[in-house]
Formats: sequence, C-alpha cells, structure tokens
Amino acid sequence: MFISGNALNLWLNSNIMKTLRANQKLEQIIANVEKKGLEAPRLIEDLKELREMALLEQDPLVVKVLRLTYEFIQENECFDVEAQYEEDEEGNEYPIEIDDNENLLYFLNLLKNADHKINREEIKDYRAALKLELY
Repeated sequence: MFISGNALNLWLNSNIMKTLRANQKLEQIIANVEKKGLEAPRLIEDLKELREMALLEQDPLVVKVLRLTYEFIQENECFDVEAQYEEDEEGNEYPIEIDDNENLLYFLNLLKNADHKINREEIKDYRAALKLELY
C-alpha cells in the first residue's frame, strides 16, 4: 500500500495533534489544581474531557483510571487515595501520608508520560486503590 507524502503527513499530524491536545489539556488541569486544588473550577468536566481524549488515543488503562478518579472526587470531595507506598528495611510497605492536592498532582504528572514503564506501574496502583475505595 502506497501513501502519498501529503496524505502521510496529514495522518501523522492528526495523530500528533490528538496527543498534543491531550497534553495541553493535562497541563491545563495540572495548572488549575496547583492554583485551586480540588476546588479548581471544572475539574470533573476537565477530567472527563481528558478521558475522551485517552479514548481516542486507545489507552484503556488511562481511560479507566481517569473515570475512577473523577468518580472518586465526585463521591468523596477529596483525593485521599492510598496508592503510594514506602518500604522499610524488612520489606514491609506503608502508605505514604500525602495531602489530597499533592496526591492528585502526583497522579496527573504520571499521566504526562503514561507509557513509561515505572509510571505505568504506579498508574496501575492508583487504579487498584481507586477500585478498592469505590467498589
């Protein structure tokens, strides 16, 4: 199958634009949370819009965790999800005490590079913790 140069460039640019749009939306959400915390105007709507973009990018993990995130925030009016742990010398894990805004910001920053192996594992931890809290 042969794709002309212009058609190929259009196809590549359309894929870049989706990712660029999603990244810009994510940066906007992060900036709003940094300023206003969980009280950021339109936080839930913005997370829903970002989820729609993740659907277009066909990343089921991000789609699911974003839905769970805005559902959790709607139900609890906080983001006190215990998804980050530290380990002691004996290998025991303990949840890290972190304030809601910092926790949400940490999670959102993981999404900036959701394909990175370590970030992906931490996103899975958030997904599991959110599922436990919600269901």
